[in-house]
Amino acid sequence: MIRRALVAAALATTALVALPAGPAQASACPVNYLCITTYYSDAAHTTEIGLREELCDGTLYVWGVRSNYSDYYRGPC
Repeated sequence: MIRRALVAAALATTALVALPAGPAQASACPVNYLCITTYYSDAAHTTEIGLREELCDGTLYVWGVRSNYSDYYRGPC
């Protein structure tokens, strides 16, 4: 019984370690909405380092790099 518990704990720990941690992902922009994600270099949002802009007509503009520090705007067209 104790051996099963130890094996289960070891497997759970291995599974948690194996999960990759990635950067925050922007949510999908709904149809007929303008969505803008601005990425910053730090938590204070002092330096803009990237942008993802999805226009109402479906046009996508992307420049710079993504980071975990971002602002997201979504508004109807």
